[in-house]
Amino acid sequence: MRLALDDRMQAGIRREHYDGAPGVLTSGLVWIAAAAVCFALGNKQGVWTLLIGGALIYPISTLLQRIWVQPIKDPPPNALNQLAGASTIWLIACCMMAYGLFHLRQELFFPAMMVTIGCRYTVFATVFGLRSFWILGLTLIAAGFASFYLWLAPWISALLGGVIELAFAGVFFASAKKLLRSG
Repeated sequence: MRLALDDRMQAGIRREHYDGAPGVLTSGLVWIAAAAVCFALGNKQGVWTLLIGGALIYPISTLLQRIWVQPIKDPPPNALNQLAGASTIWLIACCMMAYGLFHLRQELFFPAMMVTIGCRYTVFATVFGLRSFWILGLTLIAAGFASFYLWLAPWISALLGGVIELAFAGVFFASAKKLLRSG
């Protein structure tokens, strides 16, 4: 289901970024890697895996979509790209706060990051015009709060974030396939 803004702009973003599917997949894999590193090597290493891997999500997902989908040659300028870019500033600020929380209580980092990433996905609901980003965002936010209130071990919180994103990646890939067939 789509949300209405400027349908042409949102349709352009959906085509250009394959409904966001490569980004959600890459993010989910980064969360899973962080959970594995956290479990095997410790919380600090898991935190750095998520932070460094998170910084690489956009370039990796861009590479994936160029492999899977014929890239659009010189996509037209789109103001919604500015909205997505502006949300990156907020994302970086929240990552810094989550890292500060890690120094207070290690269990707080991954739940804070789930809430942060969930909130960013709600912005993507407007950018892409897809309600499924609202559902993904709210699911991550709820999982973040649950992880916090249940005091889950850091690696379990990271694993939860990864599983949620990987499940939604499947939804986004299915949606993107329909987009390519229809367009």
